[in-house]
Amino acid sequence: MTIAIITGGSRGLGKAMALDVASKGHDVILTYNNKRAEAEAVVASIEKTGRKAVALHLDVSNTKSFPAFGETVKETLKQARQRDNFDFLVNNAGFGIHAPITETTEEQFDQLVNVHFKGVFFLTQTLLPLMADGGRIINLSSGLARFASPGMSVYGSLKGAIEVLTRYMAAELGSRGISVNTVAPGAIATDFGGGMVRDNEAVNRQIASQTALGRVGQAEDIGGVVAALLSEDTRWINGQKIEVSGGVNL
Repeated sequence: MTIAIITGGSRGLGKAMALDVASKGHDVILTYNNKRAEAEAVVASIEKTGRKAVALHLDVSNTKSFPAFGETVKETLKQARQRDNFDFLVNNAGFGIHAPITETTEEQFDQLVNVHFKGVFFLTQTLLPLMADGGRIINLSSGLARFASPGMSVYGSLKGAIEVLTRYMAAELGSRGISVNTVAPGAIATDFGGGMVRDNEAVNRQIASQTALGRVGQAEDIGGVVAALLSEDTRWINGQKIEVSGGVNL
């Protein structure tokens, strides 16, 4: 049985990914930082479908916690799955800070770097010894790496860095048969950024008017793409960025 680790799986895009990935027949290890109850609710929803799931605590901004997290994953695989490896890693966990360049603090900058680049790099490094050959890695980027939205300079730049990192990962891990791709969502109606796209009707309408398909995205639009990239049908896609935005700012 295949097993996927999905970071930030308690809410929003991560929750949708976990549910979609499980619906395609994979077991799931999802991580959460603060929302334990929500994470356990996702686990319960997955287990109702007959798949296995577990929620583990992880602060992706704290690289010093990664060795212990790796040991927890190892024990979880052994005790709950009778395996010593897993198959898929989805680096999804993240958050946004909206601030103009002139007002961004060094603390905000470091917070974003630690989660969106440093955390992705070193968590992947930590978990690679536990990943099965022939596995898949999906890193989350953003449409903001392609087009600029004032106030999101650090976040968008880091997502651009993730796209470059993805190509390096694909090049270096190909010898193990591990493919690595990037999924770049557009604006999604979730609680991200304080729920701006979901809850602000004016923002929602504006983005929809700039999108070829005439609406903002839903979490399920992204979850389905991630699940598809973990299927055998997409095994020859590698080192690519797939923007999932409904055609925004074309």
